[in-house]
Amino acid sequence: MNILFSFGNGHFPEFSGGVQSNTDYLVKAMQARGHKGSVLCSLFGSGTFGLTARLKMKLTRRPWATDTGLGYDVRRAWKAWDAVPALVKDDRPDVAVVQCHNTVPIAAELQKQGVPLVVYFHNVEFDELGGDPRQFAGAQFISNSQFTRNRYREVFGIDSHVICPSIDVAQYETQTTGRYVTFINPVAKKGLGRAIEIATLCPEIEFLFVESWTLNPAQEAELNAAIAPLTNITFMRRTHDMRSVYGQTRILLAPSQWEETWGRVASEAHCSGIPALATHIGGLSEAVGPGGVLMPVGSAASDWAIELKRLWSDSDHYAALSQAARAYALRPEIDPVAQIDQFEAILVQASGKGNK
Repeated sequence: MNILFSFGNGHFPEFSGGVQSNTDYLVKAMQARGHKGSVLCSLFGSGTFGLTARLKMKLTRRPWATDTGLGYDVRRAWKAWDAVPALVKDDRPDVAVVQCHNTVPIAAELQKQGVPLVVYFHNVEFDELGGDPRQFAGAQFISNSQFTRNRYREVFGIDSHVICPSIDVAQYETQTTGRYVTFINPVAKKGLGRAIEIATLCPEIEFLFVESWTLNPAQEAELNAAIAPLTNITFMRRTHDMRSVYGQTRILLAPSQWEETWGRVASEAHCSGIPALATHIGGLSEAVGPGGVLMPVGSAASDWAIELKRLWSDSDHYAALSQAARAYALRPEIDPVAQIDQFEAILVQASGKGNK
């Protein structure tokens, strides 16, 4: 099969996040099974990378710029849906997996071009869909958690398969020095304010704040100002080598303030037996499971600090949760081979072409 993955936000290396990591994994997994995979996404156009992409579009006179540095074609367009007609004519995908930002306008253009659809739900910010997904009645639907599945069923009456984010244990498993409590993606809705409060209450513990979503200059200046008074917080730029992060982590901190539909960082950390201290919210609860401590929404920073200090200093408590985290990372529901089997079967069913 020729499989197109498309979304209205950016992709590596311009933009990073859980959807990008999961998409990269799925494309490569499909390639390993003999299929062709490619990505159509948005172009931000900043820096040298953006300048090169803009030049490519000008020279080729196509509504996208193609790069292959990830091991597959990534086509970047200002508006992905505008590029669909020419792309379909040029490449003729057998099936398209549409997800995240502007799902509806992209899927509508693909449907208009006769491309079978798989719609993959990764969040419950319904305004980001760009329309009503119920218009794709003939599509196959996937959700990234039971929480996400339930929300789309409640709001739109859409039922879906559940395939949690795919985690290759070998890619994340590492020995750790246990130096830090690590907070990944230091932005407001991920709980930046609460993380700073917790670090303030735990001066004896070192914290590592790791960039995930690229911070613009204003956000970076605001973050630096907020953490400057605290000598126990170290900031680290985003990296694709997450083992370099987990290799220094004893506890993962995830004080999210929004309805996460999963919590990929918890699943990644579990591969190395790193427990999470996280908000009991949305699909983040599913991701953490028994491999950590879940704090009720609205818990005071002091309550978070008490739980963190216990997890940090109580060796028996830590060992039990670390063991549970490792076991949870190996549960059947997130077995990569089973997930790819299920994903491939859904694509085959959607395409109507059989397993080719």
